[in-house]
Amino acid sequence: MSTPATARLSILAAALLFSTGGAAIKGTALTAFQVAGFRSGVAALALALLLPEARRGFGLDLLPAALSYAATLVCFVTATKLTTAAAAIFLQSTAPVWVLLLAPVLLGERIRPRDLPYVALAVCGLALVFLGSREAIATAPRPGPGNAIALASGLFYALLMITLRRLARGGGGTDRTMPAMVLGNGLAFAACLPFALPVAEVRTADAVAIVYLGVVQIGLAYWFFARGLRALGALEVSLLVLLEPVLNPLWTWLLHGERPGLAASAGGAVMLAALAARAVLE
Repeated sequence: MSTPATARLSILAAALLFSTGGAAIKGTALTAFQVAGFRSGVAALALALLLPEARRGFGLDLLPAALSYAATLVCFVTATKLTTAAAAIFLQSTAPVWVLLLAPVLLGERIRPRDLPYVALAVCGLALVFLGSREAIATAPRPGPGNAIALASGLFYALLMITLRRLARGGGGTDRTMPAMVLGNGLAFAACLPFALPVAEVRTADAVAIVYLGVVQIGLAYWFFARGLRALGALEVSLLVLLEPVLNPLWTWLLHGERPGLAASAGGAVMLAALAARAVLE
């Protein structure tokens, strides 16, 4: 049984592995569809092998969550290929704001007045990220479309959170996150495959990156995450996983020399501060 200390280390290890995705994606010469599809195919197998709970609880009611997760995966990889890793992860981190805005319609939960300052801060941070990541560079050739797709990944991630919450309500609180992850990766693989083939050339570095992304950055990361989640509360987990968007741009800068820019970094800091403040004050 996990102690709180080992559980915290597990969540931090998961966040650390999640954070390496941007640098690994940018390190491949493969297209976005090839990276997203092959990574998800490997990840589906890795999750099914590593996590017994990922092999149970399949059903058609998982489809909304799985489709949302599949769209999140494909959008994030595509965004990372087009814009800076910092912009991609910061804009995906708008998911909690989307949850607040969509919850009244999809969950019947009202927006509380005390939530509005966090939304306002997140919007300010969002504007700074867009303003600070408009210029094309070697590792971010099309930041405009990339930023828009990254924002879409945040929306789809929010839909994943909402659909998982609805699943838990309907299943008496049973957590079916992991089978949804397996199914979502499988759907992402199937959706990307027609656009990923044929593969003109696969370098050794590309193959290593795909295996790393599927087995380690997703599979092993969720193994750590699942074990840490059992002994910690939602607040502590939500704060610990903020390590991912902090480290993601750092690895990309160290490995690829990609600098996100002052405005984009400031915008990301504002959004992360808003998320942390809301988690602490809830």
